[in-house]
Amino acid sequence: MHDPLSVEVLERASAGDPVALCQAMVGTDSVNPVLAPGGAGERAVAELVSEWLEAWGLNPEMVEVAPGRFNVVGTLKGEGPTLMLNGHLDTVGVDGMTIPPFAATLDGDRLLGRGSCDMKGGDAAILAAVAQLAKGGPRPPLVVAFTADEEHASLGMDHLVASGLHADLAVVCEPTSLAVMPAHKGFVWLRALFTGRASHGSRPEIGIDAIRHAGLFLAELDPYSAELRTRPGHPLLGYGSFHAGTIVGGTAESVYPESCELLLERRTVPGEEPEAVVLEFQAVLGALLERHPDVHASLEMTLSRPGTEVPESSKLVQGLLDAARERGVEPRVEGMTAWVDAAFLNEAGVPAVCFGPGDIAQAHTEGEWIDVRQIRTCAEVLETFARALAV
Repeated sequence: MHDPLSVEVLERASAGDPVALCQAMVGTDSVNPVLAPGGAGERAVAELVSEWLEAWGLNPEMVEVAPGRFNVVGTLKGEGPTLMLNGHLDTVGVDGMTIPPFAATLDGDRLLGRGSCDMKGGDAAILAAVAQLAKGGPRPPLVVAFTADEEHASLGMDHLVASGLHADLAVVCEPTSLAVMPAHKGFVWLRALFTGRASHGSRPEIGIDAIRHAGLFLAELDPYSAELRTRPGHPLLGYGSFHAGTIVGGTAESVYPESCELLLERRTVPGEEPEAVVLEFQAVLGALLERHPDVHASLEMTLSRPGTEVPESSKLVQGLLDAARERGVEPRVEGMTAWVDAAFLNEAGVPAVCFGPGDIAQAHTEGEWIDVRQIRTCAEVLETFARALAV
């Protein structure tokens, strides 16, 4: 086993070796401190990435988007449409992991460690492709953007888009097992608060059970959940869905609960508007209140993110498929069920798709790993795609 930050690994990484790049990044703790108190954040890995980009001539800038939280942006001149390559630098926490999270252990074709799949393998593929493009030959103008906080509130991507940085098209290298994913789901988060009346458990004539009323609401949502699957499905993403995320209420067995809070999530497909989703939940709650006038409840949206898509016929999608085919990868178009930062770019007018190494099923797992062969292949496809844009 090699130290991921050994001189030998760092030398290979500086030369643009995709596996060494991933090893060095996995070996650099960048746990999101909002998700895991005490997490290192992105500073150290941002500095590492900046050093590589500087050595390759991209004049990178480290941008502090929040205290201790950093984006890295580099540019390279070229001909043709401007291509953005994007990945995020933060990872989720390491509690419960069954492997050393930052050892970046190589086990055959597997590289193990936190962030190896989500998404330092994709970051490494971007860097390896950029290292080759920087050496010369046909290439488009490049924007290489590594962002902070994707695993929580996307502070980095939000800041990047707000900066007005321009690109004509973008590839976000989230783990897709080398499928091109031009569409992904969005989500709406809702908070339902039920108000009861606290009393001793022996006084039912006084007490009002807020938890029971929350349960009535959940039961009312069952037909709504089933109805979602009767709507026209998205060709890549299928149907919208709903689930209850958390429920909190009550103080003791012998006390009628005075309040109960439900946090709900509705996954959306492109074209569904958050405001319309909230109205659907309000209609269900309204029907419940009509039948049960003793129920007192409020409902509010706490966060929404849009589902977005790029046409399969676009130059971006078809160009990636052609590049994959040229590099011996079966050209596949699939849907990304998770929400990703590509939505910010699409909403800002920059067509963005997901294409990257690794199986999303490995993301955030206790023994996270990535197939290093996919990192190499992804780097080759990205380089091939970029060079074709300049021809």
